[in-house]
Amino acid sequence: MAKLLVDNPEEETEVPFLRGILIRSLQDAGLNFEKALTFANDIRDDLSGKSVVTTDSLRDMIVKRLGKSGNPNLAVRYQRRKNPTFIRVKDGDGQYSAFSRTRYHYSLETIGLKQDEAMQIADAVSLRLTKRESGEVTSKYIAAFTYRLLRKSRKLGPAVAHRWLVWHEFVHSGKPLIFLIGGTAGCGKSTVASDLASRLNIVRTQSADMLREVMRTMVPKHLQPMLHVSSFEAWAELPRGANDNTEMERLLIDGYCSQAELLSVAISAVTRRAMKEHVSLIVEGVHIHPAFLDRLVDTDLARQSEAVIIPIMLGILKRKRLLRRIAGRGSEAPQRCVKRYLRNFDNIWRLQTYLLSEADMANVPIIANEEREDVFREIMLMTIEKLSENFDKTPEQIFGSTTAH
Repeated sequence: MAKLLVDNPEEETEVPFLRGILIRSLQDAGLNFEKALTFANDIRDDLSGKSVVTTDSLRDMIVKRLGKSGNPNLAVRYQRRKNPTFIRVKDGDGQYSAFSRTRYHYSLETIGLKQDEAMQIADAVSLRLTKRESGEVTSKYIAAFTYRLLRKSRKLGPAVAHRWLVWHEFVHSGKPLIFLIGGTAGCGKSTVASDLASRLNIVRTQSADMLREVMRTMVPKHLQPMLHVSSFEAWAELPRGANDNTEMERLLIDGYCSQAELLSVAISAVTRRAMKEHVSLIVEGVHIHPAFLDRLVDTDLARQSEAVIIPIMLGILKRKRLLRRIAGRGSEAPQRCVKRYLRNFDNIWRLQTYLLSEADMANVPIIANEEREDVFREIMLMTIEKLSENFDKTPEQIFGSTTAH
């Protein structure tokens, strides 16, 4: 496709048409990234064959298409961006940044609001900020006004406002948050971990598989063969003799537990380092064994650092769905030897059954990984519930004398 230029007659400039710019503006209007990307691609296709388009005609094209999306508010929100009011937000450290409606929207989804619910609150707050005489506001003012807005909402109300209060206090507490995400092959652990890290701005993540790879490099196969096979194949490396007549399911579990015990040393080292540095962390992997949690996290150090530990067990509860997900890895990541996973699918399924049962007995929350947004929402609701256990602060203690009348 030839380069497309966007002509702005008022400023007498021509700039390239950039999908990234359009995507960000569409996200500010309320579309999620996937829908914004599809929309931007459609606009680019509509302009195929043209070399120049004016800013007005491009804007009209976008507004017209948004108007046909079934949500007329999208077009209104997009048009508001034509002359945006710049709002400077001052944080608790005295640093300034521009108010971002997109980031604010994401913060509302973090407390478990659905997309349309977050959109309504974001609209109200954005409108409030643009009507202020001053172009400067504190982050505490925005947080306090949000609390009042949520509390007064007929649909949301005090319970949701309390979640906002709990999460706002935690974010500013400096306490580390440590997620331990377990689950068998193909259940989406790495995807969920990446999504969680992105939304919560957690910069430190660790895969148990990567830790095992490091250990493989340090310990040769002839010394510790258990490290050099997958979790569903570890049974084959168990000592021969006494286990010769053991049923397959028992062998599978014994092999997995032996491997998980070896990995628990490395995982514990990673969590200890994070707690000592007061840094939030996400660890994901099949080796997050619910029965080994006391080995993975030093409880005394967790108490000293005031770390909040959130163990999670992911699962795909339908056999055919898990099989399809594993088979789909062939196109997404050919290097992952999908055929070997498919050959061992029965053992993968048995291992998941075992892990879910262990999680249930250990009172570790089990989340069925069906829809991406639902998984994130469940994790955050569960996290805030955990944070609420010892929460006893009032809005006045958190926001001080800040008012939002």
